[in-house]
Amino acid sequence: METQDSSLPLAGIVVLDLTRVLAGPYCTRLLSDMGARVIKVERPGTGDDTRMATLQLEPGRLDQSTYFSRVNAGKESVSIDLSSAAGMAVLLDLARRADVFIENFAPGVVGRLGCGYDSVRAVKPDIVYCSISGYGQKGPWSDRPAFAHTTNAMSGMMHLEQGDEPVPRASNLQAADVLAATQASAAILGALLRRNRTGKSAFLDVSMIETLIGADSVSYPSVLNGGKEYGNPRPGMVVHRLGDRYVAMQIVGSADLWKRTLDLMKRHDLNEDPRFSTSEGRSSNWPALREILVTWLDSYGTVDAALQALEKARIPCAPVLTPAEVIASPHLAGRQFFPSLNHPVAGPVRVTASPYHLDGQPVHPRSPAPHHVGQNTRDVLSGFLGYDAGRVASLFSEGAVSGP
Repeated sequence: METQDSSLPLAGIVVLDLTRVLAGPYCTRLLSDMGARVIKVERPGTGDDTRMATLQLEPGRLDQSTYFSRVNAGKESVSIDLSSAAGMAVLLDLARRADVFIENFAPGVVGRLGCGYDSVRAVKPDIVYCSISGYGQKGPWSDRPAFAHTTNAMSGMMHLEQGDEPVPRASNLQAADVLAATQASAAILGALLRRNRTGKSAFLDVSMIETLIGADSVSYPSVLNGGKEYGNPRPGMVVHRLGDRYVAMQIVGSADLWKRTLDLMKRHDLNEDPRFSTSEGRSSNWPALREILVTWLDSYGTVDAALQALEKARIPCAPVLTPAEVIASPHLAGRQFFPSLNHPVAGPVRVTASPYHLDGQPVHPRSPAPHHVGQNTRDVLSGFLGYDAGRVASLFSEGAVSGP
């Protein structure tokens, strides 16, 4: 059961979305799921880059990826040539009716196009304007291209994750994008509250690298104050193979976990060993302690046997699952986290829900992603902006806008 539109917190809010790929589109997907009307501006022809990503839904087309369908569910697509004067006039008309304007071009691009913060505020004085970029709008690194992989390298996270491995490696998680998206959505909501209280506009400058650094709870607070790094392998955290599966467990994060582990192992003598008697000692001597722990885990023989014992002792643990196993789990089925949306050709397409429940119900997209680039151009121009048929036809004929 989906929450009804009228009860959603952002019902009535209009978001003008000039973003592409992940950080911006995931932010506006979250806002859409909360009830906002999101009008996504796509470039004529190819549209959002992720339309051409892997696993295409429709035979014979290369603009219907599952990536795009998930991140852009619930939005309307308007295709505008932002390099044309007529196209920019349409964009500013949309901005005049919007509550939020969000973009993730490289710093400086929107200013050159004519839709920077000052230009948009001139037509909408109380606009909440959000710019997402890899390194922020100012600073020596601001012109660097913003991709999750390279931002991860620049943030120190890739170095920390390397630890004792021979070389740094790419992360499978696009953390920089997703963290920037969630931080941006929170900042936008805060700015909307201030606008409603004071009438003041806002300019939000969200940096992907800063969201990554801010998410590290151990190394940066330590190194900032003269301490050491805590990279991979993380002291207190074990991933170990039993049979053909892996089990993850940890003995840090709560003051009682070390005692519970000793109780389960029946190894209270370890607490008398000067290497392991303090949390600092256990961290400094982690390789030796880890060897003791994995030898003990081996005594269980299987992941299921180890999990049964660890869970009974209230020690944090989990099997290492594949995506297919996660999707098949009864837990996420019960949470209704993988809803289906109706693609006009492929039929039901599964996506992820927003990662929370509202009033006891899951929050799902209210419609599938726009099928074509500019799918909603005509409706938005005539219905939302009130352009007459002649003006709409003229904009199409001169190429300022496009759509099916």
